[in-house]
Order: sequence, then structure tokens, then C-alpha cells
Amino acid sequence: MPDLLGSSGATGASSDLGLARLLAQGSVLAFAIAFAGGVLTSLTPCVYPLIPITVSVFGARKAAGRRQAVALSALYVLGIAAMYSALGVGAALTGKAFGSATQSPWVLGAVALVFAAMAASMFGAFELQLPGAWQARLSQVGGAGYAGAFAMGLVAGVIAAPCTGPVLAAALTYVATRGSALYGFGIMFTYALGVGLLFFVLGVSSISLPKSGAWMDAVKSAFGVALLAAAGIFLKDAFPALKPLFLATRGAALAAAAAAGLGVLLGALSGSFHAPPAERLTKALGVALVVLGVVYAAGAGNARRAAAEARAPFPWEHDEPAALARARAEGRPVIIDFWADWCAACQELDHLAWADPRVREEAKRFVTLKVDGSTDDPAFEAAYKKYAVVGMPTVVLIDGKGRELPDRVTAAIGAEQMLSKLRGVDQACGRAAGPLACVARW
Repeated sequence: MPDLLGSSGATGASSDLGLARLLAQGSVLAFAIAFAGGVLTSLTPCVYPLIPITVSVFGARKAAGRRQAVALSALYVLGIAAMYSALGVGAALTGKAFGSATQSPWVLGAVALVFAAMAASMFGAFELQLPGAWQARLSQVGGAGYAGAFAMGLVAGVIAAPCTGPVLAAALTYVATRGSALYGFGIMFTYALGVGLLFFVLGVSSISLPKSGAWMDAVKSAFGVALLAAAGIFLKDAFPALKPLFLATRGAALAAAAAAGLGVLLGALSGSFHAPPAERLTKALGVALVVLGVVYAAGAGNARRAAAEARAPFPWEHDEPAALARARAEGRPVIIDFWADWCAACQELDHLAWADPRVREEAKRFVTLKVDGSTDDPAFEAAYKKYAVVGMPTVVLIDGKGRELPDRVTAAIGAEQMLSKLRGVDQACGRAAGPLACVARW
């Protein structure tokens, strides 16, 4: 999930990975991956002791019939989803503050350290586990009935599944870079449904729990590798001096992929750190190769994008009053792109839309303004409030008469969608719901 998931921004840089590109585009497949991530999270070992406790409260053994068991189980899962969705919305609404903080190497280093510690827990260095007394107490939460099932889900969403902590933290970190409350709600709700699927199935059936074994260790190892890779990407961006090491060639990306593949073959996902010394050493080497491969692939992707932007820079202006004054004097429409180098989706919008030659050609009839929120600039804050921006990316389109179109771009859309929006700028206000559908900007 976080862009495992550029420029100098930590999370923005991580958007070079394939998963983050899907997330940034908000595609159906992105939500499917979020759901699958939740399912895999629910299969981690420390969740297991809590399953019989929760199932015994609202499952088939307590319900009067199958229909009631389905309703109780569904409400329990919705309780989990409600809690996670609230966290997603909160992360999105505070994303600007979080993203700005990631400009500090100290913050990047601290985040990387937390991710590395969580990865160590996944590899078995220590266990994040509720005490037995807390597990017993959990079975008394919520009481009986439908409201009790929902209340228990709310509690279990944060407290009753500590193994979700590392993955949940990574997911919320990514959501914070998007700045969209709706997107944060959607991704975290979908992720929570994946977490709750196992609880739902067990709650409405008599299916016994599968036995633990090597497959569960493999799930934990996969999460551990992903978290270490995320930590490496954060550290990479904490030290700008490392950028020259990442080559902007396809050969570099292929070499990184080969290293990661070799790491998997050496047992990065299948070996154990509790095995004999030789196997532990082999697994450690495999993990190192996978992590280095992923980090280097992300850095090489950043280098390719920077090289492409240097060859064909987009003609952005950066002074909002001056840009609007010129547009007013010349009767030209305006593109205002609220952007920050820590914003993953902003980086994707640059790559997917603004880099496209057709979009660049259509944009020539506009005054193009980029408002940069990478630093604490009073001019940015003033524009942010003036246009009532709630997150980034946000693209505001103003027609030649100074009227803002109501349909803003708030996601990393593709070139075709952006081209369609730009071509309709001069007519959209009159077509929609009359002139009142637009906001006068001058």
C-alpha cells in the first residue's frame, strides 16, 4: 500500500512502484489490491487467537439462525470498516501537514525507523500481541444483539488485531499523501472489508480454522519485506546526495528487478530466521537483495522522470496574481494546479497527464499556473484558502470570462480525461446548470 508505492518528496518518490500507480489512479484494481491486502493481513498469526473469541460472541453458535448470523457478522465487519474508514478520512484531512513534515530528513528517518521495527516484528524478532487478560476482556465488549456486534467491531478494528498495525500505518501514510477524504474513506473501507472477510466467513459457518504453518510465515515475510522496502524508500529521499547513484536507464531497472527475483529465490519470502545459521544467512541475503532491488527501481524511475521533465519542461507560471491578471487582460482560460513534491498523486498527474504531448498542445491556449505547497509559503496558504482547496492534487479550471468550472480534478487522471476537460472549458459553464454553476474568479 504506501507506495510501496518523482521528486524529492518521500511518499511522492515511492509512487514509482506499480502498486502506487494503480492507487494514485483510483482504479478498480487499486481497490481490489487494497481488499486483498486486508485479507492477507487477517491471516497473520497473532490475529488467530482473537478469532474464536469474536466468533463466539456473534457467530452461528449464538445466533438464532443463519440469517441472524449473517446480519451479526456483517455488522461486526462494518464496525471494523467504520473505524478504519474514520482513520482514513483523518489521515487524508491532515495530509498537508504530514506531507510538509516529510521534507525534514529527521522525520523521514524516524518514519523509516518505525517501518524497519515493524518489519522486524514480521520476521519474528518480537511479537505484537494482546495480553491474555485483554483478549478475555474483549469478549465482554458490546453486549448482545446487533448494536453489540457493531460496537465490538469498532473496538476490534484498532485494538483486537495488533498485527494489522504495520500494514495499517503504511496504508494511512499513503492516504495522507493523497489529501482526499473520499479517497481515504474508500481505500480504508475496502481494506477493512478484506480484514473482516475471515471473521465474516467464520461467523456464518462452521468452517474450522486452517492450521498454521509455513504459509503463514510466508505472509509475514512478505509484509516484512514490503515494510523494509518502504523504509528504504523513505531513507533514500532523506539523503538527496544519493540521487546520482540512481541511473535513468531501463537497464538499471531491469538489474534491480533481477536482484529482487534472485532474493526471492534465496528465500526472502520462504526462509526462516529461526532456522539453522546457514538458512538464516541465506534468507537475510535474499531479503537484502529484494529490498535493494525495489528501492533502486524506485530511484531509477525518479531519475527517468526527472530527465524527461528536463527535456520538455511544462511552461508553468508560479505567481497567482500575475497569472490571473494576464489571463484577464488577454481573455484566456486558466489552469491552476495545486501541487507539492511530497504528494504521490501529484507526481502521478504530472506523469499521466501533463507529460502527454496532446495535453501540452491543448494547454497552450491557457495561462498555466502551478501553486507549489512543498514549503510553508504564505502565498500558497492564501491561494489554498481562496480556492477552498481541501487536498492535493487539485486542478482548478477557469474559463476565458473568469468563471471557475465546478468540476475540479482531484485525482491522478489520465491524458484522455484531462484532454476532454480542457477542451470543454469555454463551453462547460453555459452548458451545465447555467452561469450560476460557475464561480466568478475575476
